[in-house]
Amino acid sequence: MPKAKSNKCSFCGRSASEVRFMVPGGEPGVFICDSCIDIINGMIQEMEQDDKAKNKQKLSKNLSDVPKPAQIKEFLDQYVIGQESAKKYLSVSVYNHYKRLLQADDDTDIEKSNIIMVGPTGTGKTLIAKTIARLLDVPFTIVDATVLTQAGYVGEDIESLLTRLLQAADYDVAKAERGIVFIDEIDKIARKGDNPSITRDVSGEGVQQGLLKLLEGSIVNVPPQGGRKHPEQRMIPVDTKNILFICGGAFDGIEQKIAHRMNSHVVGYVTGGRRLGKKDDYLQYIEPQDLKSFGLIPEIIGRLPVLTHLEPLDKEALRRVLTEPRNAITRQYKKLFKMDGVELEFDEDALDLIVDTAVKYKLGARGLRSIVESVMIDSMYEVPGTDIRQFTVTRQLVAEQLAKSTKIQQ
Repeated sequence: MPKAKSNKCSFCGRSASEVRFMVPGGEPGVFICDSCIDIINGMIQEMEQDDKAKNKQKLSKNLSDVPKPAQIKEFLDQYVIGQESAKKYLSVSVYNHYKRLLQADDDTDIEKSNIIMVGPTGTGKTLIAKTIARLLDVPFTIVDATVLTQAGYVGEDIESLLTRLLQAADYDVAKAERGIVFIDEIDKIARKGDNPSITRDVSGEGVQQGLLKLLEGSIVNVPPQGGRKHPEQRMIPVDTKNILFICGGAFDGIEQKIAHRMNSHVVGYVTGGRRLGKKDDYLQYIEPQDLKSFGLIPEIIGRLPVLTHLEPLDKEALRRVLTEPRNAITRQYKKLFKMDGVELEFDEDALDLIVDTAVKYKLGARGLRSIVESVMIDSMYEVPGTDIRQFTVTRQLVAEQLAKSTKIQQ
């Protein structure tokens, strides 16, 4: 840049002949020299380092208060029935995430272990994520993979999922950079087919390719308000190196991939194959190559090293889901009736019929709520405002309401 001969730096007063170059300001006669720019740049870097040190120190003060894996699982047990293996994996991974944030700068670098959970619908994948978020001292957000598309197509950009994390951290970038993101419905972005096509798989493989840099760790420009990116929009750089990603999906039909790999479909003598009792039993043998057969690309599988499964809920587990968790649906209705001064009770036979109906329609724990809603709708309409102070849900009442409910019959 040519030197301005008669100009002086508005900060230090040096003339143009004493410095390498001058940068003009917004007003005539206002300049800043390269020396002052270097000084200001150094001050900014020191402030950023101080902020990082304060954030790390703030977290380290609370490390003794961070719940240990056994305590995290104990908290999950209050809300999630069964799924012992998945809860153990999540508890250890979250605790290690805290320790990783505070690791010393030495020769050994603790890598993050992103997680993928596989399980049928209604088994508690999202519930585990929501429950664990209550316990954490780091920003946590749940995003849906089904709305993501490759950049330039209708839908949301991959980077926009970090917008939710920024919002959870009140736009504190340093805080967001040590958060946890739960990506739900990860199976919906599986590759649509093994055969290459002239059309682009913009909501499948295209999204998987875009997620790679987020999962592994890179500096990503995030739109602060979400939505589509455009050239004039201000971006916020976010480093995903220390963000833990937890993915969950139903992977409907993956049991067939597992069965094919295990060579369990044999006729006559069993030659190296393995016979299993029920189709649901296959999930416990899931391996990364099964995810590849389903449609996840090898690169993304490699960035999700921790693989765990959720078991389908049997009749006994569904029965416990109805009554045992702190947020059990029967407890919720008892509280609703109590606010109207009515004591609500459920007969054991009534609960058994609700569970049998849920098993029949194979909706998992999520289906229990729909069934109870259908059973209770008339009672919720009629009882408030009357002199009734005690109300019991009987098996006969459940049967009558289910017979009337078109929602359940469908």
